Amino acid sequence: MIINTGARTDTVQYYTDWLLRRFAEGYALSRNPLFPDKVTRYELTPEKVDCVVFCSKNYAPILPRLREITERFPTYFYYTITAYGKDVEPGVPSIEQSMETLMALSEQVGKGRVAWRYDPVLLTRRYTIARHMETFERMAATLAPHIDRCIFSFVEMYKKLESNMPEIIPFSDWEMDQIARGLGAIAQKYGVSLQTCGTNGEYSRYGIHPSGCMTLDILGRANGIEFKDLKHKGTRQGCHCIESRDIGAYDTCLNGCKYCYANKNPMLAFQNYKLHDPASPLLLGHLRPEDTIAQGAQKSFRKEARHG
Repeated sequence: MIINTGARTDTVQYYTDWLLRRFAEGYALSRNPLFPDKVTRYELTPEKVDCVVFCSKNYAPILPRLREITERFPTYFYYTITAYGKDVEPGVPSIEQSMETLMALSEQVGKGRVAWRYDPVLLTRRYTIARHMETFERMAATLAPHIDRCIFSFVEMYKKLESNMPEIIPFSDWEMDQIARGLGAIAQKYGVSLQTCGTNGEYSRYGIHPSGCMTLDILGRANGIEFKDLKHKGTRQGCHCIESRDIGAYDTCLNGCKYCYANKNPMLAFQNYKLHDPASPLLLGHLRPEDTIAQGAQKSFRKEARHG
């Protein structure tokens, strides 16, 4: 099975001690977001986990101790660095700091295990197509030697986003095509493998690959593992990623990004953060008398079964 540490929250940036403790103790508990009394236990051992996937906007807090995980598990790292400032991403380091940290991460784990996420791409009067092109080129020139690939997506205009970001300008098809053309040309210039994420159109004419962000092929190649040829179910319609299990929790990320889908509102995340205990097997709070714990299914995707 694939363990995802960062789809619901930026565990790496805000819950590093908890994350490292969970892998040291060999298990984590995850509360079902739809049925809060149901808790799933996942074994975090090399025998039960095929690969540990990280998604974060700041790996600086975990870098000094990351080897505690990378020396025991196959891993892959998604690093989101966008064109936005504190007006859109209040808790995220500057572009310069983020690029420095990505390069340090790449040096430690190898460029083949690091993907740069330039997403979501959105438009406002400040963040124009021209600004995206200028910023993406500056970043691509710096990051190209240190990454496996770059993934981008256009922002999804869900209802909450309209109230959180009234300044956002909805895309026209022409604008999306212009951005894809520009990003594709820049990626080719610097030798960066560029792909889309989810249902973001077909832009192979610009050298952009339509692929899942997290496939067994990507994870296997990065770690020298041969996986079974399995259908990738994805996490939502149009997603082509392999299924994974997340040990984080929604409404816990303190980055405060205006476009965030994982927080109902930023204040709730700060309230929930007070419930965090690094010693608890749950990211938030502790087990309650009414909770029921079930062992999570942890079937291996590897071609050959491991013994141990």
